Amino acid sequence: MNTFFCSDYSRQAGEDIIGSATNYQTYILIECPPPWTSEAFNSKWVPENLRILVEEVKRAKLPIRFLLIANELSHKVNQTTLLIYQKKEGLSNGYHKQEFILSNIDQVAAVVQKWLWGIGSNSEVETSETRDILVCTHGSYDKCCARYGNPFYFHATATISDLDLDNVRIWKSSHFGGHRFAPTVIDLPEGRYYGVLDQDSFRSILTRTGDIQCLHQVYRGSGILPAALQILERELILSEGWDWFNYKIAGKILEQSLDNNTILAELSFEKSSGSLYTYQAKLVKDVTKTQKLKSSCNAPQESVITKYALSSVWLTSTKVMTYST
Repeated sequence: MNTFFCSDYSRQAGEDIIGSATNYQTYILIECPPPWTSEAFNSKWVPENLRILVEEVKRAKLPIRFLLIANELSHKVNQTTLLIYQKKEGLSNGYHKQEFILSNIDQVAAVVQKWLWGIGSNSEVETSETRDILVCTHGSYDKCCARYGNPFYFHATATISDLDLDNVRIWKSSHFGGHRFAPTVIDLPEGRYYGVLDQDSFRSILTRTGDIQCLHQVYRGSGILPAALQILERELILSEGWDWFNYKIAGKILEQSLDNNTILAELSFEKSSGSLYTYQAKLVKDVTKTQKLKSSCNAPQESVITKYALSSVWLTSTKVMTYST
């Protein structure tokens, strides 16, 4: 019997989880009751037209991530929630949400198809500001997500209700990467990824209070930034504190050496006051943290997981926005 768990292995190896958030232009989240097969869109409740659409989008290499989501009511209600989160342009605090309430999952493909063509749908609903927290519980894809994701989801539901947060929804989700950091979470609309969470660190993230240093262990990075920049962002969060979560950010890689051992990157952020700061950083391959690991429970062999460290950071510009009255 194989008792190997990739997340236990990653924790024992002391792997630093920063820089592991994936960067997508769009998330399309479709409510669909479990059980889900290991290829989620082959699950029995997923209609053929949706499966075909997901395949076509994949073949066209569009920067869209389709995920199945579910909560405790998904198998009881006679409607299907469809959420489309699209990355905002320029300096931003994450993604823009559109929400559709459909009478069943068979209608999803047509609405998504229209959305891809830029055509609206009368099933779109006006929604208030909500946070949608996705917890990967996709155990048929990787058993760590069942072992750690399911209990985390159960307790997190209670934590949200204890804190009386009526603008936060929590969903079970199909696989979105990084199961060796289970339990792993995406917090939308910000698009921030977290891993190896417990209820204390989760509570801090929900309320943006408590010791910011917990992010050193549990923050995987912002999905709106390239992986290397996620490392610089974490340093800035740890120095700026929870206020950072109200800032708008943008980042880009300026140069990368051919062997990928050094990267020059730039990150800009705008504070709530309107002041704009731009930092540049040189990142180098961190030989002490780069290690060979199995990236999932079913991985046939170990692979080299390259990690970067900040070798220097400097402020390149500061602008104070003045608004004339």
